[in-house]
Amino acid sequence: MNEIVGEFIEYLVGTKNYSEHTATAYETDIREFLQFYERFVGGTVSISDMAHADTICFRSYLADRQRRGLAHKSTARALSSLRGFYKYLAKYHNIKNDAIGLISSPKVPRKLSKAIEPADVANMKTAIMETEGDDPWIAARDWALVTLIFGCGLRISEALGLKNSDVSGRPDVLRIVGKGNKERIVPVLPAVYDAIEKYTAVRPFGNAPTDELFRSVRGLPMSPRMAEKVIEKLRHYLQLPDYVTPHALRHTFATALLAGGADLRSLQELLGHASLSTTQLYTKVNMAEISNIYMHAHPRALENDE
Repeated sequence: MNEIVGEFIEYLVGTKNYSEHTATAYETDIREFLQFYERFVGGTVSISDMAHADTICFRSYLADRQRRGLAHKSTARALSSLRGFYKYLAKYHNIKNDAIGLISSPKVPRKLSKAIEPADVANMKTAIMETEGDDPWIAARDWALVTLIFGCGLRISEALGLKNSDVSGRPDVLRIVGKGNKERIVPVLPAVYDAIEKYTAVRPFGNAPTDELFRSVRGLPMSPRMAEKVIEKLRHYLQLPDYVTPHALRHTFATALLAGGADLRSLQELLGHASLSTTQLYTKVNMAEISNIYMHAHPRALENDE
């Protein structure tokens, strides 16, 4: 089975264009199920045995995860990984299993996105200058990254995936390759380019057109974890809530556009959401804010009913 699992992971990366991170998550989920399946049947599992796992087996697997206190979201993802693996087995190895289709995923409550106050985003610039004043190019880099994510609504991986050639000449739009290798067009504000150009003017290395735009202190491409640490440092310095992360900057972009009158379909395109239902979460955020204003400001809401 090890060979088949490895083959499947290569398929996800090479054919389906999944990221290495996502493929690793799939592999972890599948190997964890195979370990359970071997305990369930009391022996080694072969590829042909995958066709014989029944609903009792799958429900026992879900129950085992619940006993171990694993979150519903984690279990839903594991079941999705397993379904993907079975689709691959059916297509390329003629191993079919109808039982997996009869198993429902655990219900996962969808959390409302939290946005950052625009004033707090503005304060990040001052905080960057105060914390990175000894390294002007690092300060310029960090503010360019914050401005780019906030100004264009990019995922952190999308921002870090940009190359110098992508922003050369200040094009009106950026071609962003997002999840599933899907491309979308994102307009760019002049303020975003201003911050990027101030950064590239003082950056000591990584100036070739094909080099990644954002570089680490050692000159290597900046990693997502490095970017997260930048926001963590700002969060602690400004004493902001724990939800202030790079992704929260993307949420702030989305809620600002929605409040400004953007329609959901346009917002879906700008954010690169595969499903409109994901974008619709922002309407709940907006309505929550409106309701809060109403309850604190409307004259009838302030009346005593007694």
